[in-house]
Amino acid sequence: MMATPAEPLPDFCLLEHPVFSTFGAVLFRRATTDGVPVMVVPMGAKEAMLPLRGLRREFAIADASSDGRMLGLIADSLEFVAGLQVGDRLPAEVLTGAASWEPSQQCRDLAKARLRLQLVALVDPDGNPGRQEQTAFASAARALGLEAAADVVRLVDGLAEELAYIETLRGKLLHRMQGLAERVAPLGRALRGDRNRTDMLAAVQRLMANAGKLVGSRFDEVDAQTGDILSALRDAAARQAFIRSKRDWLYRCQRAWEPVLRQWDNAGGMDDEGVWQLVGKTYQFLAPRYMPVSEWEVFNSGRRGRAVQPTAKVMKW
Repeated sequence: MMATPAEPLPDFCLLEHPVFSTFGAVLFRRATTDGVPVMVVPMGAKEAMLPLRGLRREFAIADASSDGRMLGLIADSLEFVAGLQVGDRLPAEVLTGAASWEPSQQCRDLAKARLRLQLVALVDPDGNPGRQEQTAFASAARALGLEAAADVVRLVDGLAEELAYIETLRGKLLHRMQGLAERVAPLGRALRGDRNRTDMLAAVQRLMANAGKLVGSRFDEVDAQTGDILSALRDAAARQAFIRSKRDWLYRCQRAWEPVLRQWDNAGGMDDEGVWQLVGKTYQFLAPRYMPVSEWEVFNSGRRGRAVQPTAKVMKW
């Protein structure tokens, strides 16, 4: 939700209606059941969760009012942070489009090195080690109509900074998903005649393959944006916006996957039963996100017709 030019975007979570202060220190977060943005109100030893959409309606908070705009900003912010309280600073993604987290220095160095090598390859396709970077930057400056090689350096470094976030997420999300798929695959070797576990494992592997293709395609799309380095530098602002949109999607995805990936990271000491319980939890995470809609509807209609153990509901992202 963007502010009008006459109304600067607020940097902090600020609300005026008495309902937001009457109950003490309230917390805004997403419900663990369905991911809906809620206001959590302390009620002694318990909590009450009030959906933000219901709050707007119940207390006649107009969308265009200062509180209405802030509730929209809070809902957007919860895509990037676990929770907000009144007075907290809103995440950078909502305020400026920058990231509220830092990429690793290794990924910064990697992204910068890759772009510089692409420029060098333009003037020296054979990769002559004697070719100086300055020559490549000077050549790129002429091709781009810029005054000096320093202008190209600035563009390259800016683009590399955006790509550093993508490289960090590649390691924290895609590579870990691929590692999990490799870890799950051998579990079926010991299954002989156990139809339930065989079917469960097959479903998890199928859904993980769907997830891998979906997430992997986002990285491929970003990689394609910098395949032609001169075009990327010539259109740097548009490429930055595109990369940031993919970065935010991947970051939300990584936040959703992190609990599952962490459980598998810590599964080394689990007995056989514990591992299969984790396989079941993984299925519960994957199904609502990566199962085709028609298959998910058939699956749910079948479950309603028989008694089953309740499954944990998960947030959809």
